[in-house]
Amino acid sequence: MPFSRSFLSEEQFQCSICLDMFDNPVSTPCGHSFCMTCIGRYWEGAKLCQCPLCKETFRKKPQLHINRTLREITEQFKRMSGGEGACGGQAGEACSRGEERATKREEIPGDLITQVRIKIPKNSHREDAPPGAVLVMPHPDNALDAAAADAASFTRRVSYRRYTFSGAGDAKRVALCAKHQLQLDVFCRTDQQCICAECAEHDHQSHSIVAAESHWHESKSQISIREHEIQEMIGERLRKMEEIKSSLVDIKMSAERETQGSVRVFSALMKSLERSQAELLEVIEMNRCSAEHQAEGMIRELEQEVLELKKRSSTLGNLLHADDYVKCLKSYYSTLSSPPPIRDWSGVSVTSDLGTRGVYQSVCQLLERFQEELQRLPEVGVQNHMEASLMKFQPKQKRLQDYAADITLDPNTAHPRLVLSEDRKKVKCGDRHQPFPDNPERFDRVVCVLGQEGFDSGRHYWEVEVGSKTDWDVGVARRSINRKGKITVNPSNGYWFLSLRDKTNYAFRTEPSTILSLSLRPQKIGVFVDYEKGQVSFYNVEAKVHIYTFQDTFSETIHPFFSPCTNKSGKNEAPLIVTPVLLD
Repeated sequence: MPFSRSFLSEEQFQCSICLDMFDNPVSTPCGHSFCMTCIGRYWEGAKLCQCPLCKETFRKKPQLHINRTLREITEQFKRMSGGEGACGGQAGEACSRGEERATKREEIPGDLITQVRIKIPKNSHREDAPPGAVLVMPHPDNALDAAAADAASFTRRVSYRRYTFSGAGDAKRVALCAKHQLQLDVFCRTDQQCICAECAEHDHQSHSIVAAESHWHESKSQISIREHEIQEMIGERLRKMEEIKSSLVDIKMSAERETQGSVRVFSALMKSLERSQAELLEVIEMNRCSAEHQAEGMIRELEQEVLELKKRSSTLGNLLHADDYVKCLKSYYSTLSSPPPIRDWSGVSVTSDLGTRGVYQSVCQLLERFQEELQRLPEVGVQNHMEASLMKFQPKQKRLQDYAADITLDPNTAHPRLVLSEDRKKVKCGDRHQPFPDNPERFDRVVCVLGQEGFDSGRHYWEVEVGSKTDWDVGVARRSINRKGKITVNPSNGYWFLSLRDKTNYAFRTEPSTILSLSLRPQKIGVFVDYEKGQVSFYNVEAKVHIYTFQDTFSETIHPFFSPCTNKSGKNEAPLIVTPVLLD
């Protein structure tokens, strides 16, 4: 449909960014239109995409497409503008007069135009001029009057609002002075306000005055800087909001981790306390048995000495009442005159201290400190949220399992009745001797075998499954131990091990033997050696309970020691098994 230029103007087809007619127009989601290239450059590098007119912000950069309808209308308007460019008849004369008038106006100096505006009477405009119309003064003969007429027509435009395809044209609104009804085209820097030429002439003579439009162009750079600063502040606050939101998520996750960690720690603590209590009771019982055993041994020794002393006293009494002095003197000086072979008991005593007092004191101190920390927790809890996390990654404490040693049995040391598995991890006692060579390393009377691996330094740990066997020996032995004939197994002879006899009798081969009363029957024994400290410790692996620790000094290589004992006609035929150490 052809358009009439009577209601369309070039301004309606102008891009508000480049102020030229649309080239490949696109429309933003807010409804305003711009050249595709212009809006692309305007948004280039921007953190937030805004409409240049209404300043609406888009969270994501809009996907813009060419407005084909607007492009066709713009192209048709361009063709219409080109076709009506030549003036003809009266219209041509009017057009030529307008060009001549424009040419003359451009030749007049700017200060002269300002003087002409001031001289224009206040009532020189027509009140009945239609909206958007320009009042044209009679064309005078001289250039000054022509300039005055054009200036008057310029200043007498009635305020109106244009609408274009790129949005409402608010920038085209002509503001008038309320006092003189003249355009506010002058800016007073002193009063920081826009005024008309009449006000500049009479009311602001001593003030600093510049053209409003030129001052606006000067101020646009400052406004752009200020607008950029505002956008930076907005960006900073948006980033801070995201940071705080992220912190809230971190706080929630931290609370969940703390909750799970607390439950896990306290569960482990309660299990540890239960195991520690069981271990402490085992130690108390073991120390009690050891103390009672020692006390009973001393009582037996004292009783023996008392018996010997009573015999000597009786013999001496009989000598006192004898008449044969020759015989009495002979008997006295031969056997009774020297002191009896007895022990000095003056420094010997039995204490009731079972060695657990230090444990009680440590536990009480830990409990007291724990309760103090719990009381302080509500006071510091909120403060800790505002500070950096207090969680510190402590260096991992090494466990017994971290010292696991790969133990295999040495067939060259095995008693002839012992049967070893192919992987040399199991040993049991057979019914008859096997035809093995009688080398110096082999045991020929004690049914036992040593481990292939020897230790002369460091810490080492291994586990032995004893299962439901009725008899066994597990521990360590020196490399130089006697392996032939009858052997006395105790620490002084280079043996440190735990024994089971008749399914219930646990003992350590000390001098005298230390009897144990274990409430929990171990199915798997853990052996830990600290060579430098001279310690050999035994553990109930399933119950995680410490059983006993030998304290001695090692001066040579030691080897793991195993004895499945005799099979007792099939009642004790199960093997001892060196099992892999499981890391939990």
